[in-house]
Amino acid sequence: MATVAQAEPVIGPVDDTAIFVQPRGMVFVTMLWVIAIVWAVCRGLYVLILMAFGIHPTAADIVAVAESLLVVPTVGAGVCILVAWQRLGWLHSSVHGLKFAATGRKAVGLPWSAVAAVALRHRGVFTELVVTPSAPNAVTVAPGPGRRPRISGDSYIVDVGLMSPGPAVLLTELHRRIPNKV
Repeated sequence: MATVAQAEPVIGPVDDTAIFVQPRGMVFVTMLWVIAIVWAVCRGLYVLILMAFGIHPTAADIVAVAESLLVVPTVGAGVCILVAWQRLGWLHSSVHGLKFAATGRKAVGLPWSAVAAVALRHRGVFTELVVTPSAPNAVTVAPGPGRRPRISGDSYIVDVGLMSPGPAVLLTELHRRIPNKV
């Protein structure tokens, strides 16, 4: 005779979770532009160095540079997004607490009662959420793959600049949950 274990009751609504994720497309395009700019500067410096030594580019060299300016950033961004495919940053805010993981890092969870303060720092795609717990022993780091969470002093750091919905919506959600700590 089989017995069925009773599920533990969930306190609070299940669908109350606000989910913030880094869309893969947005991350790909950002990586594409960053790699393209860096690659263009490197190629430009390479051509200038060659010209300084008296080697002038031919039409074939110019075509090769133009091709590399199109191919290298696309392939580079594609490889980066494939490596990080299932490991992009995310954040879940629910009645139970705050759970988050920075890109490539282990997930961190803590109840609202253990959140001393939250704040955003930097701007644009470099925006980071800084979560300071009131009690370090209340923080739960999930087992599994990934590097340890990003920590600065006593605070945990999550890159939220590319998260959808954006950092302003995230700050509004956190203010709704803990108005006196944001």
